Amino acid sequence: MADDPRSKEQRKADVLARLSAPVADAWVATAGDGGPYLVPFTLAWFRERLLLATGRKSPTVRNIAANGRARIGFGPTRDVILIEAELEATLPVAEAVDEGAAYAEQNDWDPREAGEAYVFLVLRPARVLAWREENELPGRELMRDGAWLV
Repeated sequence: MADDPRSKEQRKADVLARLSAPVADAWVATAGDGGPYLVPFTLAWFRERLLLATGRKSPTVRNIAANGRARIGFGPTRDVILIEAELEATLPVAEAVDEGAAYAEQNDWDPREAGEAYVFLVLRPARVLAWREENELPGRELMRDGAWLV
């Protein structure tokens, strides 16, 4: 039997805790001419934005640059966070002073050490959903159009 559903306030707190936790691993889905593309990433949460570090020539960068969107999934199937995000900026790692410091502080590596081959994608959450079991499906939308509903 499932636990009682969490309040929206608790779900938001749980989402923010997951986003700001050390080594926040997630699946990032994009789409492009080659079809859907899904890869694991470690992200950072900085100034209400998701920071993703990857190779500047990766399919993820190409896809997000082409359509400006990504979908990010955190957690197992019984503790899901789905974020629909929009590209706000693509920053060479050497030029991303504040973002690079924040990313390195939250994670177990510093992409700035990878050199010019890497960039940070700064993603603005547009929609956030969170649920554990079926009893949390109602009210799972916590953010819409970039604004928290809670």
